[in-house]
Amino acid sequence: MKEENNRKGVKPYALEAIDTSVAREGLSDTLNRVSYGNERIIIKRHGKELAALVPMEDLRFLEELEDRMDLEEARAALAEAEKEGSIPWEDIKKDLGL
Repeated sequence: MKEENNRKGVKPYALEAIDTSVAREGLSDTLNRVSYGNERIIIKRHGKELAALVPMEDLRFLEELEDRMDLEEARAALAEAEKEGSIPWEDIKKDLGL
């Protein structure tokens, strides 16, 4: 099944699901398809999706998205603490008996 990738500068990718035995028997070919062919491959066992092989560029893109989401959450938490106040660390340690 082919799907379009909308990120600029990234070629369209093929998305395919293969069984673990097929992936194991042709690991080198499967990795080449992912790394050089820009394919994403889902690995299945007994019909259940277990993992996915994706090009490194895709992984880095996902990591960047996660970093941005973490930053947004941290900024929101800081804004909430400034608005509602926070408990001093020394008070928390005292309450915990530390």
